[in-house]
Amino acid sequence: MYIKRVDGPRAVTLADGTILTLADLPPKETRRWVASRKATVIHAVDHGLISKKAALERYGLSEEEFDLWRKAIHDHGIDALKVTALQKYRQL
Repeated sequence: MYIKRVDGPRAVTLADGTILTLADLPPKETRRWVASRKATVIHAVDHGLISKKAALERYGLSEEEFDLWRKAIHDHGIDALKVTALQKYRQL
């Protein structure tokens, strides 16, 4: 049995004690972005599981879109990433 070599850590521990691994990331072909998937990608980048550049390439995101997600989650939490709440949180 062989273990695939990866750059960076295989798992990180989040502030709430949960462990996030590469297997927990959304699939590369994700097109429907729900709040929980967005939050997983932001947490992975913020905790060093993957780089921001790798996340942008993997999911085909623009830097602006990623930065909006990051700001929303840091300012208001995961609920701010929900499409139905965008107007509510962007006005603040």
